[in-house]
Amino acid sequence: MSERDPDDLLPSDRMQRQALEGEVTQIHRGHRYAEEGDTFTIDGMTFDVTAVRERTLGDLTDEDAQAEGMEDLEGYERLLERAHENFEWDDDSEIVLHRFERR
Repeated sequence: MSERDPDDLLPSDRMQRQALEGEVTQIHRGHRYAEEGDTFTIDGMTFDVTAVRERTLGDLTDEDAQAEGMEDLEGYERLLERAHENFEWDDDSEIVLHRFERR
């Protein structure tokens, strides 16, 4: 169990604010940035990483997108296209789920 840098898991101020407000409870990243049981702290609030597992883009649902602060999966896809140059949605692309909760 380790203390992680919140910037590694939640790379934008917007997402960190949304985590503090309870609007973001997970994030999918291209690599593993934490392990289950790790913690991170934002503005004095500690979060526990409760799940880390490999998935594919094709596994994602509207519920996943909503847990990441988006309205639906279509909006999530548009966000990824804006955030990553030359991004192209491929259902087989491997990603890593990081789910967390406030203590």
